[in-house]
Amino acid sequence: MDYRSIYERICSTVETRAYLTPAQAVDSRQRTEMQRIQQQIQASNFEPDAVRSAIHEAYRDGRIDRVLMLSALHVVACHPSVADWSEAARLVGEQELAALDQGGSRLQDNLASVERHRGVLAFLRGHYEVALDYFARALERQRSSENLQNILCTLIRLGDEEDARALLTQIRGAFPSHLVEEINHLIALDPDLALLREESP
Repeated sequence: MDYRSIYERICSTVETRAYLTPAQAVDSRQRTEMQRIQQQIQASNFEPDAVRSAIHEAYRDGRIDRVLMLSALHVVACHPSVADWSEAARLVGEQELAALDQGGSRLQDNLASVERHRGVLAFLRGHYEVALDYFARALERQRSSENLQNILCTLIRLGDEEDARALLTQIRGAFPSHLVEEINHLIALDPDLALLREESP
């Protein structure tokens, strides 16, 4: 895998297509429910079976679609207390098929989610260059702070602090102010990005 070509793809995406950044990654009709599920996953008393049941119930009740159901179940499978890699891989394959079947105006966002989940799985399994490629694909489909955060984290994990700093400078010069603010906030909170904090304004 050509690491430099992946990095150059990321820089090109930031430079030439930043104006396509979506304001929100999740459809507004489903956002509240997905935020609720995210809070359950992040809770200190996280119970995988209970959260899975809540996700399936939200899908049955029509509060989230199949793509988001599979996405949320993937996050549960990748939770440190679960770490079910085979299930995570199975779910991301199902999510891709569901996204293609659903099609429509959100296809690129849904496929970006698939690429992001594949990147997370590769990252958690220690395959950082593979993860970077998936995260680059996610960014090409969807300009979001989450996708940029994942790329910065992976560059740091690869030991490429210089590239991460250069990309961060480029992001701050190319992206809309609201997205730059989101990135700065994520850097302040994410321990994986601690090396970049001195660059935050």
